[in-house]
Amino acid sequence: MTPDALADLVRAAAQDVLATRGLDVSALPSDVGVERPRNPEHGDYATNVAMRTAKKAGVNPRELAGWLAEDLATRPGIASAEVAGPGFLNLRLAADAQGALVGAVLAAGATYGTGDDFAGRAVNLEFVSANPTGPLHLGHTRWAAVGDALGRVLAARGAKVTREYYFNDAGGQIDRFVESLVAAASGKPTPENGYGGAYIAEIAARVVAAEPGALDLPVAERDETFRRVGVHLMFDEIKRALHAFGTDFDVWFHEKSLHDSGAVDAAVERLKDSGNLYQKDGAWWLRSTDQGDDKDRVVIKSDGTPAYIAGDLAYYLDKRARGFDLCIYMLGADHHGYIARLRAAAAAYGDDPNTVEVLIGQMVNLFRHGEPVRMSKRAGTAVSMDDLVEAVGVDAARYALIRSSVDSTLDIDLDLLVKRSNDNPVFYVQYAHARLASLARNAADLGVEPGEAYGLLEHPREGELIRTIGEFGEVVRAAAELREPHRIARYLESLASAYHRFYDTCRVLPMGDEETTDLHRARLALSVAARQVLANGLALLGVTAPERM
Repeated sequence: MTPDALADLVRAAAQDVLATRGLDVSALPSDVGVERPRNPEHGDYATNVAMRTAKKAGVNPRELAGWLAEDLATRPGIASAEVAGPGFLNLRLAADAQGALVGAVLAAGATYGTGDDFAGRAVNLEFVSANPTGPLHLGHTRWAAVGDALGRVLAARGAKVTREYYFNDAGGQIDRFVESLVAAASGKPTPENGYGGAYIAEIAARVVAAEPGALDLPVAERDETFRRVGVHLMFDEIKRALHAFGTDFDVWFHEKSLHDSGAVDAAVERLKDSGNLYQKDGAWWLRSTDQGDDKDRVVIKSDGTPAYIAGDLAYYLDKRARGFDLCIYMLGADHHGYIARLRAAAAAYGDDPNTVEVLIGQMVNLFRHGEPVRMSKRAGTAVSMDDLVEAVGVDAARYALIRSSVDSTLDIDLDLLVKRSNDNPVFYVQYAHARLASLARNAADLGVEPGEAYGLLEHPREGELIRTIGEFGEVVRAAAELREPHRIARYLESLASAYHRFYDTCRVLPMGDEETTDLHRARLALSVAARQVLANGLALLGVTAPERM
């Protein structure tokens, strides 16, 4: 019995109790829930439904809880129901009802934890979107891990997800990139406000190798050649790094295409026609303060050129035209102003502002031997994605970047991430899976197969592991709903801990000449279920589930 199934049972019992006693059934909250008590001695699960319902129903909470306890005690799968405190209900499940969850996990396999909460939703998930002017730094790397995991989680709960990368290949940053390449190719110092680092010299040399006469061309042709070839090479470098990191995209969208196609002009004219832009000081302004922005934003400058937000407007319309009903933008720590700005854009085009969601990620700091790691020789200014992967590997990097809320600054201890010890979270979880894989191999050697005598799983450690397994679907649902894939990483650590406690207490396989019993088989089935859930959770994070370590 999963927590959701138990919640449904509690709700059904509460409806019957209220109806039988002539009380208002509508007083019952729609979200009847159950949770695991911190102290296992209080029961397997607890619910506060009586306390939430009593006042509206016009009865005392403890009295209502008592009626519910009497009813629930007669229901299949419930071993006991007791009233606690001002009206809590503590519930204990029958071993066979609780153990049946094991069979459900084995039957569902890789689909266990999936759902249809987001069925019918078309989600555009835009993340990373680094300017093509240098290697991906740690902030980009965090979004590459978290964004990819969020896409997997949303898809697991039924959404049709399109992962999209927006290349900012128009504007001043590209001009500075080109100037830096030309300077490096000419043997000159990096221009003021230009880009430094060994990668600039590498790309400049590759441009010259591909276009041997590039430096001898007239200035405009020279710059266009370095722009065309250099930006393409930087694109390829970014795509290579992302793919090696396990993050791939469905769409690579180029900002320049919006300007070249006239989409930016069309988006601006549409707002002018609807009255959502106004003129002041020779410029055109969007009324973004209507959506909580600290000031209205210039869309067309006084010199007639589009401001950066003009591209954002056209890009939003393009996403909507492609059928997306939820547009999630994952942006860096310095982009808080985009929240109100993009919501204002949606409202200006007549859409619900909630069509837009902006997630802001905080900075990442690396430490080694207790000292901050600040410099990448190749990038010149910041630690890159490649630097992190080289130091700790893809799995450890992804897991470390995902397991904390993006709302907080993240400090990563590189020394910890390379340790093969239980202090290293990714090792701890992966080791649990490898230990389970080893158990399966040993069982096969002994000829022991999983059995279905789940009612024999009565040990407290067995119950704890089963209940932890049962929470997986709700964890995935909450991770999707709240856009917080870190919940899955923390859950996996709890599951690994519950399994290790179970394994250290309950012998799974027979020893020596000991006869194989139904309890052995049932415990093996529980172990297989735990392994399946660990594998499913790691897959949602884009982290491997090793068979051996």
